[in-house]
Amino acid sequence: MATETGSADKDEPEPPWADRDGGNAEEPNPKHQSEDQNDKPEDKKTDKNKKKGLRAHPLLLIAAAIVFVLIAVGGLLWWLHARNFETTDDAFIDNHIVRLAPQIAGRVTGVFVDDNQLVQQGQAVVTIDSADVETRVAQARAQKAQAESQVDNALAQIKVNQAAYAQARADAAAAQAQSDNAARDLARYNHLLALNPLAVAQQQLDQARASALQLAAQRDAAVEETRTRAEQVVASRTQVAAGRDQVRAAQAQLEEAGVNLGYTRIAAPVAGHVAQKTVALGNYVAAGAQMMAIVPLQVWVTANYKETQLARMRPGQAVTVKVDACPGSKVRGHVDSIQRGAGQAFGILPPENATGNYVKVVQRVPVKIVLDDPPADCPLGPGLSVSPSVRVR
Repeated sequence: MATETGSADKDEPEPPWADRDGGNAEEPNPKHQSEDQNDKPEDKKTDKNKKKGLRAHPLLLIAAAIVFVLIAVGGLLWWLHARNFETTDDAFIDNHIVRLAPQIAGRVTGVFVDDNQLVQQGQAVVTIDSADVETRVAQARAQKAQAESQVDNALAQIKVNQAAYAQARADAAAAQAQSDNAARDLARYNHLLALNPLAVAQQQLDQARASALQLAAQRDAAVEETRTRAEQVVASRTQVAAGRDQVRAAQAQLEEAGVNLGYTRIAAPVAGHVAQKTVALGNYVAAGAQMMAIVPLQVWVTANYKETQLARMRPGQAVTVKVDACPGSKVRGHVDSIQRGAGQAFGILPPENATGNYVKVVQRVPVKIVLDDPPADCPLGPGLSVSPSVRVR
């Protein structure tokens, strides 16, 4: 029995996990064994193909490398090109809009333009009733004519007074001569009387004294008349000066009335297109009330660049402007000027950075760009969005 048993032990097969070198092998997990047994040969082949991956397709590796190189080179070329330009989308077409308003009040008698119409400088756009102004012009002319007539009368009076003054001077000279003669006669009689009291009769002496006194009085009267005539000449000259002042005042009133008459015809101060027309025939308009606006033909671009973009920007640099309203068109221009100061400094309520907490924010500075060749078929107007690109290198 012992021999059979030993023989049986000898003939019993060795388990697969036994260590042939005498060691003890770890007994496999039945679960893992079952999973390994369930693996199919097809799955193993798929795993091998996956492991091979791109190694089995070297052309794909070469293509990927070429694409990567092309992307890198393209990015480098783009950066080398883009670094030469400063671009912003915070930019708009700009110009100085002219707003028309009457300078006198009145009823509108004519409107000669329509919305969006092109007008030339000096072209009449609106007329206002001029009846009242024409009346004031006629009144000013009449006042001027009356003042001029008064001046003419004063000039004529000057001549009359000058003639009277000359006559008074002649009369005064004659009276002076007669008075001097009478005074000499009286002096001779007094001298004879002193030498011989019987040489001169008392009656002759009395007559000489009376004649001397009378002629002296006439002389004094003639001198006073001369003074009066001289004052009349001065007065008439003053009247002439006053009359001329009245003429100038009347002329000023006439010119003012003429200016107001000119205000009844409102003309376009610049060439451009009509916009925001609110006036109509028959309206009564007040002085200063806006009737329409005219958008001038000359426009430019106001681009609000960041202050960090201005390091290399200078007046005269070339600019390419893309206009949103005209896709595909690139307008050439140049930098005209850079505003001295950020836009916020000119706001209604500028910031006060000295109070409260401060947070640094990149500011924007307006840059004026003049268009060299604006397209004729593109309706450029204030407020349109554009994207300028300034070449800074």
